[in-house]
Amino acid sequence: MLQLHPSLRTSATIPRTKRWGGCGAQTNPPHQQHHHPSQEQFYNPYPIPIAIPTAIQIHPSLRSVPNAKMPPPPTADESPYSRALAAIDAAHALDPNKTTSPDSQEEIPYELHYAQKCTAYLDQHTPTASPALRLAIRAQHFRRWEVPRSSYPMTRIGYHAWRTFLKKRQAELVKAICIDAGYDEATAERVGALIRKEGLREEDEETVVLEDVACLVFLDDQFDKFQKELADEEKILGILRKTWGKMGERGREMALEMEMQGRSRELVEKALAG
Repeated sequence: MLQLHPSLRTSATIPRTKRWGGCGAQTNPPHQQHHHPSQEQFYNPYPIPIAIPTAIQIHPSLRSVPNAKMPPPPTADESPYSRALAAIDAAHALDPNKTTSPDSQEEIPYELHYAQKCTAYLDQHTPTASPALRLAIRAQHFRRWEVPRSSYPMTRIGYHAWRTFLKKRQAELVKAICIDAGYDEATAERVGALIRKEGLREEDEETVVLEDVACLVFLDDQFDKFQKELADEEKILGILRKTWGKMGERGREMALEMEMQGRSRELVEKALAG
């Protein structure tokens, strides 16, 4: 368990920051491969053309992606939640990037792995989460592998433009899935608003939970690889402090309970010690 000086356990010491680049690193998943569907253009705030689908259309060539475990098609008597979740996971299963599950040592699509991690942390954080929050968290990186970080300039401005585009794109795609699954417009829009992280500045309760989950998954699943690839220790410490500042009290409690080893643990303790 990480040890935190008592003076740092309150939000007064390291306040919740209102805006920053996010809990994740400016890198792509391991073994990133890129696929850009040739369909109609989606609004892109940065002058780099990126074609994306307006709905979940699976090209025949993608149906045979190795190791892509597709959920069974939903039946007519299933709930809107079940239908939406199945469609979201079906898209996750198409991610050509693979990772190995630490539990089974089985290779699975990275975004499906990420989504499952998010749900697992949500269940620990807020077991009574609403269906809208559950879907938004499950779809946090919806089809992100189609728009890699490298498609935008490797600058601070490029990074923020990339993230802004992704949030809007992911929200619109998942909102359409929710409507197709049988949700009303208001519920579908709520899912989209959560994916866009609207209300974070106003500390909307569900948006804060979503941000906590994103930060926890970053620390648990991505930070070790990230710190090994980045030589600038001060930059790493700055990112950790910003991550901590974005989290609510429950998220911080869970972060302190994480098992970390080696340099990752040392960096986190150093960041929290100021």
